[in-house]
Amino acid sequence: MKLHLAALLAAVTLPSIAIAQTHELRRDREDVRQAASDLDRAKRYGQPRHVAEARGNLRDARQEYRADWRDYRTRNRAVYARGSWRAPFRYERFTIGARLRPTYYDRRYVIADYRRYHLPVPRGDAYWVRHYDDVVLVKPRSGRVLDVIYSFFW
Repeated sequence: MKLHLAALLAAVTLPSIAIAQTHELRRDREDVRQAASDLDRAKRYGQPRHVAEARGNLRDARQEYRADWRDYRTRNRAVYARGSWRAPFRYERFTIGARLRPTYYDRRYVIADYRRYHLPVPRGDAYWVRHYDDVVLVKPRSGRVLDVIYSFFW
């Protein structure tokens, strides 16, 4: 009975902890965006004292966000683990604008749950594809690469 109760408690508690961490990362990302917009506004209106302050705030916000993201990935290693990744093609380092052959973005390589990996929402009919340790945003009709995140899985 105690074992069932402990398992039930763990099943209820763990997702709420992960959701709280996700909300914290979103708040940090918003802080970085706010600091960047403050910096742009200060530059536009020529306020030198405020520009230096805004630069410092932006730098601090980015450092804090990177540290939080690093901690999140460390705590959730299983999600970002490399695993035994084998593909019928060799590794290529793609760049934005490159054209892929359909075998590179076949359905078996598609990351269907991009929110789980905290990837940006794909634009239009594009979707995220895993290519070895990289993540590539591909437009399926043309095979064009819209975005690349190198060494995403480590």
